[in-house]
Amino acid sequence: MVEEWVEQTSSQPEMGDVDMATLLRNQEGYIVRPGDLRKGRVLQVSEAGVLVDIGLKRECFVPTSDLQQMRRRQMGEVREGDEVLVKILESEGEGYIKASIYQARLEEDWIRAEEMLRSGAIYEGKISAYNRGGLTVPFGRIRGFIPLSQIVGIPRGLKEEERRKRLAAMVGQTVGLRVVDVDRVKRRLILSQRRAYRAWQRILRKRLLESLEIGQRRKGRVSSVTDFGAFVDLGGVEGLVHVSELSWRHVENPREVVKVGDEVEVVVLEVNRSKGRVGLSIKQTQEDPWKTVKDRYRENQLVEGRILRVTDIGAIVELEPGVEGLLHSSELVGAPDVKPQDVLKPGETILLKILDISPSRRRIRLSARRVRREEWERWAAEKAARGIETRKVAETPAA
Repeated sequence: MVEEWVEQTSSQPEMGDVDMATLLRNQEGYIVRPGDLRKGRVLQVSEAGVLVDIGLKRECFVPTSDLQQMRRRQMGEVREGDEVLVKILESEGEGYIKASIYQARLEEDWIRAEEMLRSGAIYEGKISAYNRGGLTVPFGRIRGFIPLSQIVGIPRGLKEEERRKRLAAMVGQTVGLRVVDVDRVKRRLILSQRRAYRAWQRILRKRLLESLEIGQRRKGRVSSVTDFGAFVDLGGVEGLVHVSELSWRHVENPREVVKVGDEVEVVVLEVNRSKGRVGLSIKQTQEDPWKTVKDRYRENQLVEGRILRVTDIGAIVELEPGVEGLLHSSELVGAPDVKPQDVLKPGETILLKILDISPSRRRIRLSARRVRREEWERWAAEKAARGIETRKVAETPAA
């Protein structure tokens, strides 16, 4: 059953059960009146109907027509030995007491609605249809109505065509609702999404946190971007994608990788339910380029690299997004008489030669001084032909 009660606190009892039990206790005794609800056990099911023992000298009789109504409303079958609730229809005279299981089940839902109106509990329902006035939603075996004024996302003054589109889009959605009016005589049940919205969001957040597990893949939307990463909304719970988990390539500015509103796929790295913190990764949804690095690179290969960082011992050079190599100061042209900071600049593109590759250590050693003069001149000429300016590193490479 899609619809269900959602308790506001873990200590809150099943309100429908408590109310029904109280009702039945109040009706205990030897006298039954039309309209009473009694719990009993099915003694016999025949073509004529059903006999139900409710603890009196006389059994209740439920005609076949009552069972047919139940079948039309998909309320299930009744079998011998079942415990059922019946509504007394006629109790005067001799013989069986005339009763209805179908009407009892309908009354049970009205009682449930009245109790939820008193308690303010959240009801979870799936929207089944819409009309000009609002939305309809099943409430157990009866039907509730959500007026336009009680629907989230339908502001006043909206044009009719746009309002119709928004209402139609909500059909099939599961929403949190509060009961705001119950009239059993007029068969009217009014529900409100607005009055339940905040509590419903807390319920969804709690459910989502409980369902998250490390290693799961989830889809979400980027809600904000900071200098240290991006926050992704998973549907009520925000998780942080640290800058180091945005991409396999080196990221200086997260805003260059994602922007607010982007739909992204993420992998769950960490879940702290007590603090409500979730760690996520975007790069884990992509293939690690180091796994296939030897398919693209080999020793003594000439490669073009972009300088990321320069230190006293050399420079970190990006060969492709996620694959970086080390250009040691001893492999500079003119070494050991030049300092890396004097001849290298972050963002600059240079020609290098691969010395060795170690995928397991995620390491590639590079050299500038082992690039031959003719190799460098050919590369520089190709760049110039495309209108790209190049700069010699320290001095022209030796032949």
